[in-house]
Amino acid sequence: MFVSELGMFGKKEDGHFYNPHDVAVAPDGSIYVADTDNERIQKFTSEGVFVSKWGTGGENDGQFKLPGAVTVATDGSVYVADSQNQRIQKFTSEGLFIIKWGMRGENDGQFIGPREVAVAPDGSVYVADSHNRRIQKFTSEGVFVSKWGAAGDGDGEFHYPLDVAVAPDGSVYVTDSNNHRIQKFSVGP
Repeated sequence: MFVSELGMFGKKEDGHFYNPHDVAVAPDGSIYVADTDNERIQKFTSEGVFVSKWGTGGENDGQFKLPGAVTVATDGSVYVADSQNQRIQKFTSEGLFIIKWGMRGENDGQFIGPREVAVAPDGSVYVADSHNRRIQKFTSEGVFVSKWGAAGDGDGEFHYPLDVAVAPDGSVYVTDSNNHRIQKFSVGP
């Protein structure tokens, strides 16, 4: 049953969106939106009242180039998949920049088109590194932990992993988009 809606089309106005790609809800009920083509994150109350925004187009700390995903950790930290800058950025719940990691590449901790970011109950950060056809796991401070996946259609292989989510028990679910399936992985792959 429909309850309410949030925002409308707009370029740069508070509370307006231009091609938003993701939404996340914090433990306190705050709503965060990856306002992708406006290259910013917007924060709202649980009732949809505009609170704040941060980010502009660019490559510096706190700037974005088509931010594709946003998620919120249990401690309120906000993580953004800054897709075209090939990195993850971490902020406070108020939008203050904390840390970033990643760059374009195929090595550990590097990305080509990170499309989604998820945080596990233990604080681990998982990134759907779509064009590298893998999932990467990091600490909450961006230290590389592990990776899995390769191009293909076998078990544990991906053809464009588009989304990643973590269950309360730590199981990791991946939307393997072009293989038309969801794959589940145990804790600590």
